[in-house]
Amino acid sequence: MFSMLMLTLALTQTDNLGPGDHTRTLTVGDLKRIYLVHVPKSYDGSKPTPMVLAFHGGGSNPQQMIRFCGLNDTADKHGFIVVYPSGTGRLEKVLTFNGGNCCGYAMTNKIDDVAFTKALLDDLAKVVKVDAKRVYTTGMSNGAIMSYRLASELSDRIAAIAPVGGPMGTETCSPKRPVSVIHFHGMNDEHAPFKGGKGKGDSGTDFYSVDHSIKAWVNANGCKDEPVTTNIADKAKDGTTATIKTYGGGKDGAEVVLVAIDGAGHTWPGREPLLKYLGKSTKNVSANELMWEFFKKHPMR
Repeated sequence: MFSMLMLTLALTQTDNLGPGDHTRTLTVGDLKRIYLVHVPKSYDGSKPTPMVLAFHGGGSNPQQMIRFCGLNDTADKHGFIVVYPSGTGRLEKVLTFNGGNCCGYAMTNKIDDVAFTKALLDDLAKVVKVDAKRVYTTGMSNGAIMSYRLASELSDRIAAIAPVGGPMGTETCSPKRPVSVIHFHGMNDEHAPFKGGKGKGDSGTDFYSVDHSIKAWVNANGCKDEPVTTNIADKAKDGTTATIKTYGGGKDGAEVVLVAIDGAGHTWPGREPLLKYLGKSTKNVSANELMWEFFKKHPMR
């Protein structure tokens, strides 16, 4: 019986994944790490498929991130795999990532979440047919900060990123290759303030400003200093508007795009916030649709 159980577990971890939802575990250093995978309905393993890693916010977990961002539906619509890495923490559902200057348990204990991401990508390559030139990351808050760190330290594996509601967690960035960025941020965000500084959250983080992040990546990617600006009106009549600034002309076609939502808080554009204290969201912009259009334009070159 014990041998059969071990065989079943081994098969579960090594069999190719089909459409649907899956949980996977791996050991990185001396830590057991977990991540969730959603394989789109259209996947049949016949061709390399793009993949998006979606990192949850600080004090959250992958299950909450799935509900928060709604990316599973977007993945089914457009045919990409979406992965939800799990952070670390003392409590099972209250988890963080080490993005540099944030956050919590992962930062304090110097958890190597870059190594975790490398191991995760290697593990996934065994069970799904991933297009290695189209691996992207997004994340909310602490997850956005982690996305920025990966763009800098794992640029040989990450094609482009879409941080939401979180800036860089480091003073500088040093990617080995250009990594295009589309950053979404509510201008009324009180938890990771647009202009930087300490927010209302429990992390105690002194956040870098959004402008700091944009300027750092415009410089790293060799983009033009002057953006092309597009204004989004309040067609949804929800009290929000958006300004999209696109910095183009970067190396290998790289771009940096800032989507600043006036009237929105610490929320995911296009989605209703799960917690009202995070502030208002917007229906005038869909982060999911905009980021996927952006990702399609920016495979690894």
